[in-house]
Amino acid sequence: MRKLKLFIINSIILTSSSFLIRTIGMYYNVYISNKIGAEAVGLFQIVMSVYLFAITLASSGINLASTKIVTEEITKSNEIGAKIALKKCIIFSLILSIISGLLLSFLAIPIAKYVLHGKVSHVCFYIIALGLPFISMSSAINGYFAAVRKVVKTSISQIFEQIIKIISTIYLLFVFPTTIEHACLALVIGDVISELFSFSLIYILCKYDTRKNLKLKANTDKKGYTKRIFQIAIPIALTSYIRSFLSTVKQVIIPIRLEKSGMSCSESLSKYGIINGMVLPALLFPNVLITTFSSLLITEFTYYYTKKDFKNIKNYTNRILKLCSVFSVGIMGIFFSFSSELSLIIYKNLECATYFKLLSPLIILIYVDIIVDGLLKGLDRQVDVMKCNIIDLVTSIICIYILLPIFGVNGYVIVLFISEFLNASISIYVLIKATKIKFDFMNFLIKPFIGIYICRFITNTLFLNITYKLENHIVKLIISISTFLVLYIAFIFATKCLRKNDIKI
Repeated sequence: MRKLKLFIINSIILTSSSFLIRTIGMYYNVYISNKIGAEAVGLFQIVMSVYLFAITLASSGINLASTKIVTEEITKSNEIGAKIALKKCIIFSLILSIISGLLLSFLAIPIAKYVLHGKVSHVCFYIIALGLPFISMSSAINGYFAAVRKVVKTSISQIFEQIIKIISTIYLLFVFPTTIEHACLALVIGDVISELFSFSLIYILCKYDTRKNLKLKANTDKKGYTKRIFQIAIPIALTSYIRSFLSTVKQVIIPIRLEKSGMSCSESLSKYGIINGMVLPALLFPNVLITTFSSLLITEFTYYYTKKDFKNIKNYTNRILKLCSVFSVGIMGIFFSFSSELSLIIYKNLECATYFKLLSPLIILIYVDIIVDGLLKGLDRQVDVMKCNIIDLVTSIICIYILLPIFGVNGYVIVLFISEFLNASISIYVLIKATKIKFDFMNFLIKPFIGIYICRFITNTLFLNITYKLENHIVKLIISISTFLVLYIAFIFATKCLRKNDIKI
């Protein structure tokens, strides 16, 4: 019962804090997009893809190794073992981050010249290299807090990080000249400053927590933790390096291949910025619930897997997938039905509306894939997850290379669908094979789709007669979306797509 309470409390804390962080981040992204323009957003997306690759080199596998080993040791009542494992994870993350930083510094000039067309200074990458140790060590510590089910500490540091990033970035954007190069520089410096402050806070919280709670003695062998860390981290790291490298290549070649369709460099970067820097972040905003549960499920399913409790694994997997499917179809319905209103209110740019409508079905594939990946990692299938991602990325790069010069932006939309469908399909297949569950298409997809069609019809016809006199478009949109959601939830329960037992924890 205590473990169940911890899961519920952690879910509430992490969901609330993640929602707050995501909301702040959304307003921040809107401000940045309007401030620096679509072309600068596109360039910064490429900088971030290189940044993420460097982070992968610096920390890949360490977070999961920290979570899994600490969870296993605490399950065995071996608190000293948990503390030793955490220290080793932090040391390894520091070493990896230094290597990654040196490599990035060495490649900074050619990346700036050839990948960014000389529009962004190589100094950006030197600054990123300085921030990598803080990101990597924070990742190891966050893995510890996930294992001991004290995500409130992680949440505090993340909120603190977001606030520092926004304050420092906005200040720098006012101080620096209004050029694309200086805009990207301000964004990078703001991010690194926030990572430094965030690490300082999370490290202090970790020191206090381990001194207070990891005091018990254990008559176990204190050796072998390095080997266990490597057994978890190395397979993940190797596949992550491949995956992250391919992901970076994918992001870099998109604007280049768009140019081959006849677009100018600025136009291709702008289109890329609208889709990747504006539309997709908005579509992914509601997945705060999904990512929250996905991260917590790694710990919970690691516990069940360690205990060989396959009955609970199968039962909870089925219920979680159903809840995720119903939720994601509902969110898809909102973006599809209110694409124009959302585009104008969020970005004051009607061009986004077309992509909101076109890309809204991706929500189902992305959200379900996030949950499935979390479940598979908890079931010690993290290597399978990485293999799936690598297959997806190789396929995406081939499709980008072939389709974008022919179809332009529409080709990129096609690639996104191919990529997400392939990734989700393989992940679900691996999960079904591992848990022996049955995929209930009627309740997972068919009923929810019928529900959003009916709710869309009612909201867009009958309810508009009541709201058409309202002059405040934001209030009108809130009322319309709220009505849509109430009708959708009522339909889901009325058709027994979801039952009371499905939402009981």
